[in-house]
Amino acid sequence: MTSLLEVSDLVAGYGGATVLHGVSLRIDPGETVVVLGPNGHGKSTLLRALSGLVPLYDGKVTLGQIDLTGRPAYAIASAGLIHVPQGDLVFPEMTVLENLLMGCYQKDAWRARSESLRRVFALFPPIAERQRQLARSLSGGERRMLAIWRGLMAKARLLVLDEPSMGLAPLVVEDVYKAIASIKESGLSILLVDENADNVGGLADRIYLLEAGQIAREGKTAELFGDQALLSAYLG
Repeated sequence: MTSLLEVSDLVAGYGGATVLHGVSLRIDPGETVVVLGPNGHGKSTLLRALSGLVPLYDGKVTLGQIDLTGRPAYAIASAGLIHVPQGDLVFPEMTVLENLLMGCYQKDAWRARSESLRRVFALFPPIAERQRQLARSLSGGERRMLAIWRGLMAKARLLVLDEPSMGLAPLVVEDVYKAIASIKESGLSILLVDENADNVGGLADRIYLLEAGQIAREGKTAELFGDQALLSAYLG
């Protein structure tokens, strides 16, 4: 099977300081891959590097047949790699519907906006009932899910999620991950980073452990989760 995303020997960082040291990974079509690791070890930097927000010092990134290496963020998004950053980054004074439509600012996505809205409403029926509501009136968990739904509007080939559980209460985290599971079931490929292994056990097809900016281990979820000593060593 030809991989959807291929990352080879990626070196990246900030202001000349290297954070990622030769990271390689792949994602196959329809696959959900999770990068786990302690806070401050390069998980968010990895996603920012893939989406063009952090400069690459070396390595190569391809999405399907498209070489994304060194391309600007808007070109990477146009190719279908859609990055949903940490936090509740929605437009609070816009309605839910307006926030969703902001996700399809690219020409192809805008032409397909009606189809994309139907898809989002089918995956998450409650959002259709709240589309006229201001985003600031939503709960923290709902705003987090709105940001993810907005990512779906961009005609993503690969949805990249940066710690969607960050700062949320446990019950809300469960709801957010149920929503992500629905996206997975729709067939969309997902790359997700988290520092809590408990959140991703039923979601990930494969897992990479990232430590000090390097891949320390990679494998099937059942294999890595069966090694509790390994998870404790890397995640505490």
